[in-house]
Amino acid sequence: MSRRRRADRVSAYGATVDVGDATTRYLLYGLLPFWFAPGLADWLMHRRTGIEDTSGTKESLIHALMMTEVGVPIALTLRYEVNPLLLCAQLAGTAVHEATALWDVRTAEDSDREVKPVEQHIHSFLESLPFAALAALGCLHADQVRSLLRGGRGDPRAWRLVRRHRPLPRGYVLGIAAAIGACVALPYGEELLRCVRAGRRRARGGKAQEEAGDEAVWQPQDQAL
Repeated sequence: MSRRRRADRVSAYGATVDVGDATTRYLLYGLLPFWFAPGLADWLMHRRTGIEDTSGTKESLIHALMMTEVGVPIALTLRYEVNPLLLCAQLAGTAVHEATALWDVRTAEDSDREVKPVEQHIHSFLESLPFAALAALGCLHADQVRSLLRGGRGDPRAWRLVRRHRPLPRGYVLGIAAAIGACVALPYGEELLRCVRAGRRRARGGKAQEEAGDEAVWQPQDQAL
């Protein structure tokens, strides 16, 4: 048996395991579903620290941007074959997500919202998971990584989206879509709505105070007349 073949099949407790299949199952049924847990925990920390009354809509929009930066590459990977184009999209999404995460923390620190140590640890999970997914995909598709390093030379499909030859099970895709709706879109949509409403209340309150101040300034003049 060749060295590569031995690397593909690992014997443990008398059972033979296909490393590629095991890594794929880890990505589909381990890492991706687990991603929702720290996301929900982060939303809960935003709620407990009163994001709507501190950093407000700006930080909530940054959260939506970060989810888009990660969500688009994930959606593409679930639908299309991994090739140099898709790897570039994943790398770009991860890099931009990391930069936006720094902007997010700076925005929170510049406001009155306290970023507690627990929330900082939650952020560490959210920031590291994209790199873990990229590493696993790189191991699964080492040939496409080599193709990317060569600029896709010799591969006519390197720089276009190619539908999966073996689509993921429909039930799995629907389950992930439902989880995204329940664990991402719904809570963070509620957060954004809460921030927008709080901002409008503050704007109305400020306008009312301004009108009251103007009335107090003009009232003595009216009385003098």
